[in-house]
Amino acid sequence: MLLPARAEVARQLRRYRAWERVMLAVPTDLTVRATFEESGHTLCVLMGKRCAREAADAAERYLRTGPVTYLQEQNDRPRPAPAARRGPPAVERRSPAGR
Repeated sequence: MLLPARAEVARQLRRYRAWERVMLAVPTDLTVRATFEESGHTLCVLMGKRCAREAADAAERYLRTGPVTYLQEQNDRPRPAPAARRGPPAVERRSPAGR
């Protein structure tokens, strides 16, 4: 698995946290909110997560530990079971007379 450069992770995490503070200070400013969301998206892509909060947590773990330990932690985590595939719902069929 390829991992991002630690310096880039640190830079993007600082950027995300800075915009988070600004967004919490002025939550009605749409430009600030958009920039905060964009920084969260960048962190998600960088860390391979779907949620900005998860990406920030993963970035902090990655910076706190090392690449080897981080990968071991990622592999030890239980993965959600794949969703069972089902067909379309069964439809009760009746004749036009209702029988």
